[in-house]
This record gives sequence, structure tokens and C-alpha cells, in this order.
Amino acid sequence: MQLALALLVGLLLLANLFTLTLVALSPATRAERAPVLYTVFVLTLVISVPSILLLPRWLLRPYRQLVDEAERAPVEAAARGRTRDESEFVLETFQEVVAQLRAKQRELERLGARAAQRAATAEQFSERVVASLPSGLVAFDSDGRATVVNAPARALLGLEGRVEGEDFKRLLARAPGLAGMVGRCLQTGELYRREEASVALDGGRARRLGVTVAPVNPAPAGGSRGVLCMLTDITEVAELREAVARKRNLESLGEMSAGLAHEFKNALATLHGYAQLLQNASLTGDARASSTAALLQEVRGLSEMVNSFLNFARPKTPDLDDVNLRELLDTCAADLAALFKERSVALAIGGEFAEVRADERMLRQALLNLMRNAAEAIPDEAAERRVLVTGSVERDAAGHNWARVEVEDTGAGVAEEDLHRIFIPFFTTKSKGHGVGLALAHRVATDHGGTLSAANSPNGGAVFTLRLPL
Repeated sequence: MQLALALLVGLLLLANLFTLTLVALSPATRAERAPVLYTVFVLTLVISVPSILLLPRWLLRPYRQLVDEAERAPVEAAARGRTRDESEFVLETFQEVVAQLRAKQRELERLGARAAQRAATAEQFSERVVASLPSGLVAFDSDGRATVVNAPARALLGLEGRVEGEDFKRLLARAPGLAGMVGRCLQTGELYRREEASVALDGGRARRLGVTVAPVNPAPAGGSRGVLCMLTDITEVAELREAVARKRNLESLGEMSAGLAHEFKNALATLHGYAQLLQNASLTGDARASSTAALLQEVRGLSEMVNSFLNFARPKTPDLDDVNLRELLDTCAADLAALFKERSVALAIGGEFAEVRADERMLRQALLNLMRNAAEAIPDEAAERRVLVTGSVERDAAGHNWARVEVEDTGAGVAEEDLHRIFIPFFTTKSKGHGVGLALAHRVATDHGGTLSAANSPNGGAVFTLRLPL
């Protein structure tokens, strides 16, 4: 547009010059052509003068914009005041801006170099940390491919050669338990703490590993974008633990055998006494009948003890079914109502009771033993005579749900030295009973995948806690 306007103005000026030349060179025709020439001249002036005035404005518009931008540019005041010439001012402003941009570019390059150096240092430090870890470290990406495997992990898993990029199923083929945990963690983001896994080594040997499997950057919709595995060799610890467990089992077996022998000795002594008494010919009919009844009662007690021992030593597989703990506890309370009334003990049942998969008969026997022992543990001279059964549902650190039943009494509690022995068969501190009830209750809890523990309440009395998996 500016070029076209410039050409038009030039043509108009040439036309004016040509018209004036014709007028000047043709005086004879001046009279006839004067109106036409005058009109052309006026039109030329009307068009040319505004065009001449607008042309510099159009031509200088970008320049004025450049000057305005230079005025707003963040340059030093000294550079602005060195000259009043606009062109020099714009040039100095442009040079100053370019100098500032170059300074910023150098600053960015310096910061970039420093950031790259820090990143390289951090990466080297991370590599050194991973390499110097005494525990095995294995990291997998969201696709289940290994990204980091340090030297201890290679030794623990029996890996050779390049393993980065390998799929976790192939990499952990010798440790199927660990592979399963990694797969579930990738799919659901589930965290595994202090788990155990076995690794099959060459020659048929097995290594026990302590395992922690954690998701890296869990995904919002479930699963994870990576998995980190920490591995520790606990083979010696596991063997030592098993040796200690065998030693404790032998000690328990010795105490159980001693208790069983003691019970048999007492029963045999009683039977021997009654047998000698029956041999006395001077006994009357009533005395003989009484002695015979007492002998039969002792035989029944001995048979009951043997049956209890056989039930403990030869447990059967639980027949699992849905069992409502509250209904089962109400049934146990009804069965023990006479005992609680006889001992003047109040029974309170409360809390949250869930439904579990269990053998109702076995679980009922265990709860009966716990509630009966709680009532019998309260001495006759105790002022407060109460048994409290409380139910709850808890979630452990691994995300597993448990049904919890606490049986608390107001008795004298359990001696500290006896807390680890009360679940041994035939160990008892009571004058009556064979000491098999708590052992059977512990066996029932174990057979159901749960636990039974004992502790002393801060308020006095004992607390037995039964935990069953939901």
C-alpha cells in the first residue's frame, strides 16, 4: 500500500509538471484549455497534498512503533540521555537490549552447566549408594522390566550377565513368591513389608530372603508406575529361629510330658488306693459301692484327660463355614450361665463382631475355654467379679483385616514368668483341671490362620486376645 501510494503521488506530481509545461509552452491555446487545465491542476493538488502529508506517516509508522518500544525498553537511564537523536536512541536501545540478552544467555548457560553438574553428581552419588548397599535392590518400571539391579541382588537371586530390561517373571523365575508379590504390586499398588520368600539355587539349595516390595509413584486409578524391591539374606536368621523354635518345642514337650506323667501318676495312685480298699474284705456294701463309684469317676477323669491330649496332638482339619461371632458368643454365654451364676461373676459382651470363615464347633470350644478360664481366674475374695468380652475389626500394616475378640477378667492376672508357658498342654496353676483348655484354644486359633495371645491388663486381671483373619 505504501509503494502504491508513493507511485500515485509521483504520477500526480509528474502530471502537474506536464500540465504546467503545456500551459507555459502553448500561449495560443491558453484561453481554450484554461478551464480544463485549471480543473486538472486543482484535482492534482487536492489529491497530491494529502497524499504527500500521509506518505511520511505511512512510511514512518514502523519507525515510530520502534521508537515507542525503545522508550518502554528496560535499559539504563544513562543510555537514554546520551543523545536526543531518535535514530541513535533506537540504535543504542537495541544495542543495550542485545547486550542484556547476551548477559542473560551467559547466565542461563552458567546455570545450565551448574544444574547439569549437580545432576551428574546426584546421579553418581545415587549409583554409589545403590552399589554400596549391603542389601539387594531391584527396581522395575511400569511394564515390569528391570531398571536397576545392584550386585548384592544379583548374588542373592543368582543372576548373571546383563539383566536390565528383563521382565520380572523371567528375572525372578527362581523366586516365584517374590515374583507374585511384584506382579500384585504392579497391578494394585499393594505394599509388602517384612515378607519372606525362598530362592532356589543351584544344587537344590534354598535361600531365605526378607523382602519389602513397595510401589514407586502409585497410579491414581490403582496399580503403580514402578516397583522397588529390597532383599536381605535371612537364611541364617531363619535357621536360628527354627532351631530356637525346635528347642522351645522340646522344652514344651518336656513340660507337657512331665505334666502328663504327673497326672497319670496321681490318677494311678488314686486307682491303686481304691483297688487296695476294695480288696479289704471287711468293707460293707455301701462302702464298697462308694469306693467303686469313686474309682470309676477317677477312670473317667483319666479317660477325659487322654481324650483332651489326643484332641490336641491329633487335630482335625477345620470344616470352614460362615460363623457370626456375636451369635456364637451368645451361645457360649448361655452354656456357661450356670458357672457364672455359681461363681457370682457378671458377663458383659459388647463391641463390633464380624462374620468369619471358621469351624463353628472348634471355635465354640476355644471361646468356651477362654470364657470359663476367665471366670475361674477370679478368686473368691475378689470384690469386683466381672468378665468383659469385647469385639472389634482391625487392619494391619499389610492391609489385612482381622476380627479381634478380647476376653478380660478382674482376677489377679498371670505371673510374668508363666505368660509364655500357659499355652503348653498340662501346664496349669489351678488346683483343678488338666491344663489342656488354653492349649486347645491356641491350636484352634493357629489352625484358622489366627493368633491367641495373653497379657496382663493395666487395671489388673488377664486379657486373652483372639485374632481371626477376615
